[in-house]
Amino acid sequence: MRKLLPLLSTNPHGGGRSALTCRYRCGDACFHEVPNTSANEYVGDVIAGALSRRSALRAAAVVTVASAAGGAVVFGGTPEAVAAPERDRGNRRPDGARGLRFTPVAPNTADQVTVPAGYEQNVVIRWGEPILRGAPAFDAEKQTAKAQAGQFGYNNDFLSLLPLRGEHHRQVLVANHEYTDEVLMFRGYDPENPTREQVEIAWAAHGLSVVVVQEEHRSGKLTPVTRHQLNRRLHTSSEFELTGPAAGSALVKTSVDPEGRTVLGTLNNCAGGTTPWGTTLHGEENFNQYFANGSSVTDKRYGVGTGATERKWERFDKRFDLKQEPNEVHRFGWVVELDPYDPDSTPRKRTALGRFKHEAAQPRLTEDGRPVVYMGDDERFDYFYKFVSSKRMKKGGSRAAREHNLTLLDEGTLYVAKLTGDSPAAEIDGTGKLPNDGEFDGSGQWIPLATAGPDGAVSHVPGMTAEEVFVFTRIAGDKVGATKMDRPEDVEPSPRSGRVYVALTNNSNRGKGTNPGADEANPRNLNKHGQILELAEHWDDPSSDGFAWRLFLVAGDPNDPATYFAGFPKERVSPISCPDNVAFDPHGNLWISTDGNQLGSHDGLFGVATHGERRGELKQFLTVPRGAETCGPIIQDRRVLVAVQHPGEIDGASVEKPASAWPDGPGRIVRPSVVSVWRADGGDIGV
Repeated sequence: MRKLLPLLSTNPHGGGRSALTCRYRCGDACFHEVPNTSANEYVGDVIAGALSRRSALRAAAVVTVASAAGGAVVFGGTPEAVAAPERDRGNRRPDGARGLRFTPVAPNTADQVTVPAGYEQNVVIRWGEPILRGAPAFDAEKQTAKAQAGQFGYNNDFLSLLPLRGEHHRQVLVANHEYTDEVLMFRGYDPENPTREQVEIAWAAHGLSVVVVQEEHRSGKLTPVTRHQLNRRLHTSSEFELTGPAAGSALVKTSVDPEGRTVLGTLNNCAGGTTPWGTTLHGEENFNQYFANGSSVTDKRYGVGTGATERKWERFDKRFDLKQEPNEVHRFGWVVELDPYDPDSTPRKRTALGRFKHEAAQPRLTEDGRPVVYMGDDERFDYFYKFVSSKRMKKGGSRAAREHNLTLLDEGTLYVAKLTGDSPAAEIDGTGKLPNDGEFDGSGQWIPLATAGPDGAVSHVPGMTAEEVFVFTRIAGDKVGATKMDRPEDVEPSPRSGRVYVALTNNSNRGKGTNPGADEANPRNLNKHGQILELAEHWDDPSSDGFAWRLFLVAGDPNDPATYFAGFPKERVSPISCPDNVAFDPHGNLWISTDGNQLGSHDGLFGVATHGERRGELKQFLTVPRGAETCGPIIQDRRVLVAVQHPGEIDGASVEKPASAWPDGPGRIVRPSVVSVWRADGGDIGV
């Protein structure tokens, strides 16, 4: 066996999240007290008698395990993932699962987007490129808030590509802009004394962008169609509508909005989802960091600080000062639904989906056409959820169908997950060692929190009203004993098999001090590398109240005994650390972007087979530049898109002392950007 993967670099440009990222992206969340101090049961505490439940679990799961692609059994039994041996193919395409036939990119610290041999790339759009009529060309030295409001925003994250009927080789690109790095945006920036102009530019650089892109027919290259009629910028001063059971509640009313139905802005939009009815969903994640002077118990549970904020926005708008506007923070932390085909529409914050640090929201449909949305709360020891709509989607493109479908996420039931392992507690020792049955697995229950209907909402949590459940969803999860997880981020159902995959990025506080120790779903203490959980709903019914689960991947160096790749031979996979966003390709492979790689390499994008004899085969497809994170992956037949977020975000970096020269070379300001990758010969990705 070869040695453990060495750290490629021990300098500040190596792997792992920088302190600068922690400051600006999440307000140093990992350095604060864990917000969840509830005394919930943990998986390791509730497994008494689990072995006797195992046969029932297997029976419940057996009908969900057959992949639509004809794959092996997932939960019923533990078949070995036997792969054909590698063979010398000369100049022929590399072996691998269909869709993953490329030569893996080696771990590296190159200040570039590195792609496999035989692939090409282009920068689709950069921070500051004009997309609206009248917006000027980007000039970092002369930037204004007015200019930024018409230009592509900063720190692109979630991406969606939608078809554009009637316009040949064009698609609609929708992007989230999660947060701003003021120290990398403004020359001479003083964090203690930001100017109003700098603050207003940052307000305009947050939010969402809609921009039509033109496809190059013979490649995967994309270029923006500037000033297209569908192009749009939504930012911190744009109007958003609150809808659903919490809209109009006393908990969301402010002095500026006494009706509690109109919110200015959307903040910290991380990942998201694309609906079957042609809209996009955008999760408001680390919104807590923008609000100063929190004082209530609910503020503390959501991680709102008691003093000034990093960006000092409260100096320029009282709504960011909770002493003056205590309810303003309740108007953030939602899932936003946007209609990218209607540039005059008002985006809607869907309160029926609950309020927490939404990483993403990806729907699937029940057999009778009701959307089910899976969601993660990106915090150490927090929960993952699903929402089951009570209304059916209408097919077709008529105005009546579209208007109906824009109400689907306002009525239904919100659930939180509780997981039970099926191995004795003594076998989960915190090292990641597999229990005697050879896998981390068990059963799960969806616990109802509240139901919203046309005539009002009903709470299922004792001691909480329905409005309180939807506004303070974390507290509702505490009360019903939901399972505390290792930062549940993106949650994606496979469009082929129906299985649901949950990216659990990491949790270095697991088992530390008085924090909960390892359990079967989160099997490592001081968890630096994270894992991916695979879930099968009972009877393959997304509206079911129960599920079977197993850990699909336990990330890290493949030679570390604590890692696991669905049983695939570990000497034949790429090292991976800190899974974040996930997406599926047309072949049913799961693609994983990483955030905060702890193995010394830059973050990257990986593909892994989820079915068949190569299940668990994981290959690295690309790496991103110095200081950057890989976000927003989209995998089409002939194109892969990634959002390269916060390049150059290294401790000590500034406009004057850049830590990266990407994307435009030395002497140019570092700019977050979207990148497209394709096969040089024009063929399908990985085929």
